[in-house]
Amino acid sequence: MPQTISITAIASISPLGNSSKSIWENYLSENTCFSEHYLDHATTLVATLDSFSIAEVEALRQSDIKYKALDKSVLYAMVASRKAIEKAGWTKDAVFGINIGSSRGATDLFEKHYQEYLETGKAQTLASPTTTLGNISSWVAHDLQSTGPEISHSITCSTALHSVLNGVAWLRAGMSDKFLVGGSEAPLTDFTIGQMRALKIYYKKKKDQPELDEYPNRALDLDKKQSSMILGEGAGVCCLEIGKKENAIAFIEGIGYATEILEHNISISAEATCFQKSMKMALQNIDVSDVDAIVMHAPGTIKGDLTEYVAIQKVFGESLPLLTTNKWKIGHTFGASGILSIEMAILMMQHNQFIGVPFLDYPVRVSNPDKVIKKVLVNAVGFGGNAVSVLLSL
Repeated sequence: MPQTISITAIASISPLGNSSKSIWENYLSENTCFSEHYLDHATTLVATLDSFSIAEVEALRQSDIKYKALDKSVLYAMVASRKAIEKAGWTKDAVFGINIGSSRGATDLFEKHYQEYLETGKAQTLASPTTTLGNISSWVAHDLQSTGPEISHSITCSTALHSVLNGVAWLRAGMSDKFLVGGSEAPLTDFTIGQMRALKIYYKKKKDQPELDEYPNRALDLDKKQSSMILGEGAGVCCLEIGKKENAIAFIEGIGYATEILEHNISISAEATCFQKSMKMALQNIDVSDVDAIVMHAPGTIKGDLTEYVAIQKVFGESLPLLTTNKWKIGHTFGASGILSIEMAILMMQHNQFIGVPFLDYPVRVSNPDKVIKKVLVNAVGFGGNAVSVLLSL
């Protein structure tokens, strides 16, 4: 295998909290992070940042007059990035690359600027520079005073894992020794919720099945009759370094990626060919039986969950690893979801404890639940059939 990549730190802000301790404690709880908010002209279930993260973001916004005009997606990434480099021991003036992406970018700010334009016929001076997708990494670089390359991109919901791929490529090419990678998303806006409802994939309260309200996002429930995706917000970044570092919290053992021909605008194929290819590529240097768990993309939609599961069956056969997802708990954070899944995987390895989906007895417990968690595969995919798989190990 090419040269080892060390993950020397990971940090996030999300509905789970803003520290490794609080995030792990929330994973141990079987409660969800959803609450009702008035969006898209109706009461809507979403997962917002926890109160401590909200306070951190607001403190950052107030700390510099330039930051007051920035979108929440940018501020979220800045807060998470400060935490990550502190954990990794990187100094603010160190030379490192930055690749932090977002599926939708400055959605909230763009909607506000556009609404003002419709009402007044005039655009604000900062409307364009504060709503471009390149905003995120540029402002993180400014805040951290870094001097390395900066990249922002969108590859829909696999954005964060594509950031990891990019960072690995730069490191292995010898073009950098360190890279800060991840994703940020602040999608809890009227128009975004409206778009998800138009796709008929958003959670809708079931009057005849009130018992499902405890776990409204039925991620990984392969028997569900209705899609149940719920949106969440947050940001996560990790510090990548070339070589096997003493302070590494995990290692990237394999990476895989694939894109498949679209059947229509939003779907992947019935057997998720892209996932089969990305997982096989990530696992090409090990026996599949060595994988202890998979953190699935599994957004809570009927087709999305089932096709990924079918792909896993195709790759692993009858001996499936432990399967899980965090979207039943925090919802789908779009471009940030992959890095939050990596965080979950690392925490499970560090604590040697599998976190399953509480309302399911299958397929998450078909293997020995007491097995040691040393290798975890993380999946992500987005509109366009662009799958990424990352194999992590301790």
